[in-house]
Amino acid sequence: MPMTVAQELTLAAQVRADFPILHQEVNGHPLVYLDNAATSQKPQAVLDALQHYYQHDNANVHRGVHNLSARATDAYEGARDKVAAFVKATSRNQIVFTRNASEAINLVAYAWGMNTLTKGDEIILSVMEHHSNLVPWQFVAQRTGAVLKFVGLTADQSFDLDQYRELVTEKTRLVAVNHVSNTLGCLNPVEAIIELAHRQGARVLIDGCQSAPHLPLDLPAMGCDWFVASGHKMCGPTGIGFLYGQLDLLESMPPFMGGGEMIADVFLDHSTYAELPHKFEAGTPAIAEAIALGAAVDYLSALGMDTIAAYEHELTAYLYQHLQAMPDVTLYGPAPQIDGSGRAALATFTVEGVHPQDLSTLLDQSGIAIRSGHHCTQPLHRILGLDSTARASLYFYNTKAEIDAFIVALKDTIEFFKGVFDSDD
Repeated sequence: MPMTVAQELTLAAQVRADFPILHQEVNGHPLVYLDNAATSQKPQAVLDALQHYYQHDNANVHRGVHNLSARATDAYEGARDKVAAFVKATSRNQIVFTRNASEAINLVAYAWGMNTLTKGDEIILSVMEHHSNLVPWQFVAQRTGAVLKFVGLTADQSFDLDQYRELVTEKTRLVAVNHVSNTLGCLNPVEAIIELAHRQGARVLIDGCQSAPHLPLDLPAMGCDWFVASGHKMCGPTGIGFLYGQLDLLESMPPFMGGGEMIADVFLDHSTYAELPHKFEAGTPAIAEAIALGAAVDYLSALGMDTIAAYEHELTAYLYQHLQAMPDVTLYGPAPQIDGSGRAALATFTVEGVHPQDLSTLLDQSGIAIRSGHHCTQPLHRILGLDSTARASLYFYNTKAEIDAFIVALKDTIEFFKGVFDSDD
């Protein structure tokens, strides 16, 4: 249920004090951070978790019986339990820690794709995929002879489910799609995508980088075979992400990397491997980062993902209301519902006559941080006939006042460039 204005003010007042980085000036203006789809800011609880580990518990995990190692191991494995609960996994062994979502996708591509797919097998992706969910499958196709097929866009620039229904056949072995597009902001119909794939015996990987930070997740109910996310986009530190997988699949997949920790017994000519999930976590893991990700999950869970989603819907509706009223602005992706639901809390746009990089540079002079470029979706941008776009992306610590500041600065920037062009004439 959408929150009232009073609830919004309460949430904003509650959380902004928790994020030290937000309370600074950039170029003489209060920072307005609207680049959350690239990375999120970190609450004090996450920063404290990192510092506490290094100051009090710094030791390698799983390998020592001394007190520090035991405490570090408990905190590290406790973080796995927190992530498992966050996505409603039925077993903690379904959660594999990785450096980021890119590594998680590569883990599946190499451990499953390279060993399972053969010539003529089909992999279905969408044209809106982040490069991290495209390039690994290109590697797989090149090495195995599998064929890549792509789902296009509907008229409102959403996932074309009708075309997808035609593409899925008995030759389909894998479907890998994002849950939420980091460029178009569309919320893809993953339940329908998964059901159709499973009817043909295909496996499904969901890129959840843009959904895990913003939406409540129930991965068993979703039914995907694999799900990946990056910690740094969900209030956690960089250098940590996770792979969720079905237990039978993870059991059947060989290790992705060899080294310490992922072994049971090592002989000169062969080795046996550890049980899940350690089979996929070779070497000393990102211990502090995993513990801090656990703190981030605690923080998000305490706020409530339903509450976060409802608040972001209000922000999305407010942002779109202002951008849609600007004649020089072209927006990409489907528009939100009246209440702001139905899409991510981000707006990708262009301004007539102004390059996105110039736009971003000028906005930075007003303390407004947005993203410009292709957002790691070059094929999608080519389809849209663009080489670059601007993107303002929100999170639960943003406010309507910040959106107001962004709109004012955007209008001033547009007027500045109009003045430059007029003077050139």
